[in-house]
Amino acid sequence: MTDELSLRITELMPRAQADLAELVAIPSVADPRQYPPEKCREAAEWVAAAFTEVGLRDVHLEETPDGSHAVIGHRPPPPGAPTVLLYCHYDVQPPLDEAAWTSPPFELTDRDGRWFGRGAADCKGNIVMHLTALRALGDDVPVGLKLVVEGSEEQGTGGLGEYVPPHAGELHADALLICDTGNAAVGVPTVTTSLRGVVTVVVTVRALKGDMHSGMFGGPAPDALAALIRMLDSLRDADGGTRIDGLDCAGTWSGVGYDEARFRSDAGVLDGVRLTGSGTVADRLWARPAVTVLGIDCPPVVGSAAAVPAVARARVSLRVPPGTDARAAQDALVAHLEAAAPWGVRTEVERQSAGSPFRADTGGPAYAALDRAMREVYGKPMSLLGQGGSIPLCNVLATVFPEAELILMGVEEPRCLIHAPNESLDPGELRDMAHVEALFLRHFANTR
Repeated sequence: MTDELSLRITELMPRAQADLAELVAIPSVADPRQYPPEKCREAAEWVAAAFTEVGLRDVHLEETPDGSHAVIGHRPPPPGAPTVLLYCHYDVQPPLDEAAWTSPPFELTDRDGRWFGRGAADCKGNIVMHLTALRALGDDVPVGLKLVVEGSEEQGTGGLGEYVPPHAGELHADALLICDTGNAAVGVPTVTTSLRGVVTVVVTVRALKGDMHSGMFGGPAPDALAALIRMLDSLRDADGGTRIDGLDCAGTWSGVGYDEARFRSDAGVLDGVRLTGSGTVADRLWARPAVTVLGIDCPPVVGSAAAVPAVARARVSLRVPPGTDARAAQDALVAHLEAAAPWGVRTEVERQSAGSPFRADTGGPAYAALDRAMREVYGKPMSLLGQGGSIPLCNVLATVFPEAELILMGVEEPRCLIHAPNESLDPGELRDMAHVEALFLRHFANTR
């Protein structure tokens, strides 16, 4: 049966490429300031039609509280069979600097053994993975299915997160396939078991009533920007690792590691520049808090005056590993910044978002079925991976469906360069992960 399924999926790959080309050609950026909202609706309607064609019922668009549209559908289970929810999203990141793209961002381009285009991996490749798996199974889908394809994941406006709780009954499933991640590397079957949460604050420093001439007052006059720089620098130790008073910054990661040379390549670290922090790359990336200064408001270089800045501010992000309470981490960050303010400058720290981290329970039958499927396709056991990013929806789903197994998987891997110019997909990973998904549905059906 596995060989038969593998052959079907291989035969379906031209269809998968054509599907992905159609989807990538729709610039479904969920930001009306940059792209027309009709394109998001066009992508949603494409998704609804495609899943109707593969046998799901009542596939339709539901408006969520943030104004975006989620594609919802279902397929009833055979008697006694479990139900699996299939998740992904059709909205994409903007292409950023189009001049940095080797080929047009909204035109799927086959080059160097990969398929390039915005959303090719994140997350339209996962939509096509679902479709390919279901086409390979045909009428022989051994489980019930629920479908949720959201339209504002990249914007982080939380529409689907608000939609889920009042619609829990119609979305309930025994296992949730959250297909918005991927493998540790091409050919390494992986499930993501932890996500860092994220908190943000904006810190404002005021030192003078107004900017003052640096020739007449520079020296004794307190410089708001210099004070802010000292405060931000206090968030890191001598090695560049995050150091926040009252926060444990020494966690360790026990899953699959991340080779330092590969990380340097994946992250685009320049030759001769050292990585920050200590411990393994996986420790620093998935098991420890990580602070980032996202932006600073101060006089720009071009057009700056010979003046001592009176006011400066910065937006600071803190990624929070599983086991750390996001609100407590935000409180620690605020307290640290306030205590680090030098020279008695006036400091105001505004709390912004606070998203909790996530850790999956991997001991249930769905994970066992997935491990079996990955072994059959890749010839090696499933690896457990952390992810430095955040998917707030996971915590919503875990709260609303506490008995369901939540699995993070998909076609993305480091070479995909998601969110960056020249995003791409390895078609072999799309083929193999569609095979994994189809086998998983078969194996999970037998756990009842």
